[in-house]
Amino acid sequence: MSEVVKTAPHAAAPLKARRFGLYAQHESIVLMRRDCHVCRSEGLSSRAQVVLSAAGREVYATLYQMDGDVLGLDEAALSEEAWRQLAVAPGDPVVVRHAPAIDSMSSVRRRIYGARLDEAAIRGVVQDVAAGRYTPIHLAAFLTATSVLPMDDAETVALTRAMVDVGDRLSWPSDIVMDKHCIGGLPGNRTTPIVVAILAACGLVTPKTSSRAITSPAGTADTMETLAPVDLDLPAMRRVVEAENGCVVWGGAVKLSPVDDIFIRVERVLDVDTEGQLIASVLSKKIAAGSTHVVLDIPVGATAKVRTREAAAKLAQRLVEIAARFDLKALCVQTDGEQPVGVGIGPALEALDVLAVLQNRPEAPQDLRQRACLLAGAALELAGVAKAGRGAEAAEAVLADGRAWARFERICEAQGGMRTPPVAAQRAPIHATRSGRVILINNRQVATLAKLAGAPERKAAGVQMQVRLGTEVSAGQPLLTVHAETAGELAYALDYAASHGDMIEIEA
Repeated sequence: MSEVVKTAPHAAAPLKARRFGLYAQHESIVLMRRDCHVCRSEGLSSRAQVVLSAAGREVYATLYQMDGDVLGLDEAALSEEAWRQLAVAPGDPVVVRHAPAIDSMSSVRRRIYGARLDEAAIRGVVQDVAAGRYTPIHLAAFLTATSVLPMDDAETVALTRAMVDVGDRLSWPSDIVMDKHCIGGLPGNRTTPIVVAILAACGLVTPKTSSRAITSPAGTADTMETLAPVDLDLPAMRRVVEAENGCVVWGGAVKLSPVDDIFIRVERVLDVDTEGQLIASVLSKKIAAGSTHVVLDIPVGATAKVRTREAAAKLAQRLVEIAARFDLKALCVQTDGEQPVGVGIGPALEALDVLAVLQNRPEAPQDLRQRACLLAGAALELAGVAKAGRGAEAAEAVLADGRAWARFERICEAQGGMRTPPVAAQRAPIHATRSGRVILINNRQVATLAKLAGAPERKAAGVQMQVRLGTEVSAGQPLLTVHAETAGELAYALDYAASHGDMIEIEA
């Protein structure tokens, strides 16, 4: 999560860089001997924040110390992330020193104790996060503080603006630049690739940047990655959009609102997604992408992220009003969030649903198709391409006659080539223990089951639903099938399913 910056070389005696093969995701780590002369002279202790300098480049890292002869006294062993950021070679000189105090942490501490933050304070936090000065502990403190005391509109606007300002920003030679986003919380709700294909086929510029999963078994970027490359840089993204009107790429690769991806990594561990962060996350990426219009899908259900129509209406009002502060025209659509969408839950399984809908296959999940047409239709009406009340019909026509599939194929080829989604090696069904009618499907438990099976990290892992609300089932009939890439992950998921017999409730 570090941002490399240019600095003057440090005067302290350097150590020799060593690549340690330590994978800590996006965290920069350095390992040194406790009896190293630098640790002693600088007074460094384990878990201290340090600055690594090499050839005029600088990275913030966490120090861990060790005894023994695994490391030489004159060596600094770097994690893969630190190695990548510093761009050093084995034996290159690296200077290690104490990291300076983070001024913006005083704002975080004030927020922990219930104080509201002004725009300057929030900007300071976001700039320090973007520069890589915040450890996961610092980030967790900020995210927790803004969860216990939710951000008000002024703080949310300030956070949105600051997140836009620290990243790149796109502009397009079009009066209408369309976008679509779902706030999440509903397994299998993978409408975005279908909606983008429909809108692009209708001539609307739709440069879609998507996130990876935060607390779900798959994000749009995770699913799309099984169909085509998504880690495009800005020039490549622009070429795709200029050629095909649309794209579906990972927002982290194009560095639009890059702080959002840093927040997301910690939110995933904390399993939190607070309203203020959600609004800033959604809108900052739309603004940075140069969007002028956006349709926002808000699923509502007892086990969805938003539980009631009233809560959805309040969230919609905040989204629309804050978007307007940035000259972004937003339209919120409340949708059914009582059960998963489609059949597949997990990157590859959701991709198969997307393909089935786009290719008009008979077995395609109709709920996914209808939801995609509803959202695409809302976008067509918002853009003035379709008459009021006729948008869904227009979207369905573009899907039915093959224009959407043809455009999607071209978008995938432009992004680097169409891929075939992987297939899991391990599968096992979960059977009904009684006969009757399905009256409840717990979205959260189904999502957890898919994650325990390995999703989203294991692209082929997840859950394949075989019933919906109202389905009449017989005892012994499969309710869902768990997909995993290893026997261990499959067994772990099945243990969870066995202990959560209320995941799918059946009424006799």
